[in-house]
Amino acid sequence: MEQQYEALFTPWKIGNVEIKNRIVMCPMGGTSLFGWMEPNHFDKVAAEFFLERANNDVGLIIPGIAPLRDTIGGRWLYQNPRMFRQLKPYMDTFHKTGAKLFVQLTAGFGRSFAITEALSVLLRNKALGTLAKPIVDASYICASPSPLPSRWAEDVMCRQVTKEEIHQMVEAFAKTAKLCKEAGVDGVEVHAVHEGYLMDQFTLPYTNFRTDEYGGSFENRYRFAVETVQAIKAACGKDFPVSLRYSVVSKTKGLCSGAVPGEEYTEVGRDMAESEKAARYLQEAGYDMLNADNGTYDAWYWAHPPQYMPQNCNLDDVAHIRKFVDIPVVCAGRMTPEAAAEAIADGRIDAMGVARQFLVDGQWVRKLREGRTQDIQPCICCHNACFPLAHYKGVANDETFEDASHMARCALNPATMQGHKFDIVPARTPKKIAVIGGGIGGMEAARIATLRGHHVTIYEKSHQLGGVFVAAAAPDFKEKDKELIAWYRRQIEALKIPVVYGTEITDASALDADEIIVATGAKARTLPLKGGERAMDAVDYLLGKETGEQVLIIGGGLSGCEIAYDLFRKGKKPVIVEAKNDLMAVRGLCLANSSYLRDFFQYQKVPVYLESTVAEIREKDAVIRGKDGTLTTVPADSVILSVGYTPAPALPAGRHVHVIGDACKVGNLRTVVWQAWSVAEKL
Repeated sequence: MEQQYEALFTPWKIGNVEIKNRIVMCPMGGTSLFGWMEPNHFDKVAAEFFLERANNDVGLIIPGIAPLRDTIGGRWLYQNPRMFRQLKPYMDTFHKTGAKLFVQLTAGFGRSFAITEALSVLLRNKALGTLAKPIVDASYICASPSPLPSRWAEDVMCRQVTKEEIHQMVEAFAKTAKLCKEAGVDGVEVHAVHEGYLMDQFTLPYTNFRTDEYGGSFENRYRFAVETVQAIKAACGKDFPVSLRYSVVSKTKGLCSGAVPGEEYTEVGRDMAESEKAARYLQEAGYDMLNADNGTYDAWYWAHPPQYMPQNCNLDDVAHIRKFVDIPVVCAGRMTPEAAAEAIADGRIDAMGVARQFLVDGQWVRKLREGRTQDIQPCICCHNACFPLAHYKGVANDETFEDASHMARCALNPATMQGHKFDIVPARTPKKIAVIGGGIGGMEAARIATLRGHHVTIYEKSHQLGGVFVAAAAPDFKEKDKELIAWYRRQIEALKIPVVYGTEITDASALDADEIIVATGAKARTLPLKGGERAMDAVDYLLGKETGEQVLIIGGGLSGCEIAYDLFRKGKKPVIVEAKNDLMAVRGLCLANSSYLRDFFQYQKVPVYLESTVAEIREKDAVIRGKDGTLTTVPADSVILSVGYTPAPALPAGRHVHVIGDACKVGNLRTVVWQAWSVAEKL
């Protein structure tokens, strides 16, 4: 182990429970031991997932939220004793790893529940909502401290939680925690005075307008959280540890409006002054640990930071709040082992919280301890599979039911949380496989096929591996993308996969191969614009083509917005023109990622023209046509075209020719990697 990481591998205590090291696997939606979007049960897939990570040196594991009451069917967790009987022998096996496990229990989501369009209908139409109640009680699921608009469908109002329902939830926390304790669970975590979930909404002035004992004063707003821990301690004993998921500062300007790093703003949620008081108050109520970061669903990028957010983005705030309590404090949010180890050694925090890195590489803690950091496959914070909850104008949560019911999967590791669907098994008959294209899809297909025992050769027309992802990783905030490319290149070298550079394959007969995988990506679309010859392609810009001061980007979406963000960071003056009514109307693009860019552009006053097109590009400016036909002239020293891509397969699909990734259908990194696995595992 490198000396700089030693502090991470020292023991510590939560109450009387000793944890062997300072690395905490934080909870992620979809990883509950009790199931997620189905009737509660002992989830064997999740159990196996956690056991593997426990066997790879994690100190404390906290599975994802377990709703006290089923989302579908409405049964309380404590009403399923069989589930807890199954949990007990699992905990006996789990403890043999030396790790500890807390179960996270949630009161619910309130206005933050990511309702889909189908569910929003049940809230808009009371008759339909009443008919659906025995199966899905949308009114209960979204019930909030006060009548509030949904975060995901702003025209839908969420009803107020009744006092009777609060008391039922407090009782359910206690009953469920007791069953967890009897099953051998080491502690529970209360979800949450955190991220703008239901209990947090009670604590925040901008979401709690109640006039009863659960609203108004500081003590009333925190009453729900206090009564919960007191009930758990009464049922389980004062020595049974209870952690609290906690947001130090809300970083919120208003409903659906967050504050980006460095922005001066007026806090409408929990500011630092209140947090100093609240942290101490919650400790005195009985909580034994704060599992902390920042944010709400209105400033979601603090709790689910994309690559645009700084690494260790919550560390300073969490370290500050540590001064006001005597219980351990965990910090999460793009944490790096280096910064975490230093902060732990200095006594600024007690442990490092990590979530999505465990999805992409379940062995990363062991690799870190063994000094094999270059073998760790990095998480790139894309949220393409772990949290693909997209929201844009006119659409609630534009997520498929398949994704909603199977969150916490991984774009880069299809095997994560999918049972044994993507197991890598030896090939019955080793074959010669030619992979055309050395981008991410080609490298992944070659890697999996080689691990299965096939003999693979990659043919790459350029002189480096990485494909279009080299351009995508070019901006300075894409350090994790760069690390991913480097990881893939090391894997290809370690597996001794031959790479033939500078070779473009257009004829299958030229290859000595039993099977051919085509992974040649896509080509950029163009537009028939007057003056269009002045525009450069997005990839050309990302690979280093210079621009002037005033830069017009034609096309929003993720690529166009990231280019505008990169230009602004370089001191340029970008303008975005997008034909749709929202900058990023893209399925699978998590709201945590897209809302950061929207909020950043609004804060920095980056001009955005929606429902607009470019009528003409001229020498020093461009003409924009609005939805109503109005023409606007904007300065444009340079123009970047970012209007999507079309598949560009080097060879057509055939009996022994398999086209994957963007060469098959343009998608994102998840679609590329998952298809690479699917094809490589069938050969």
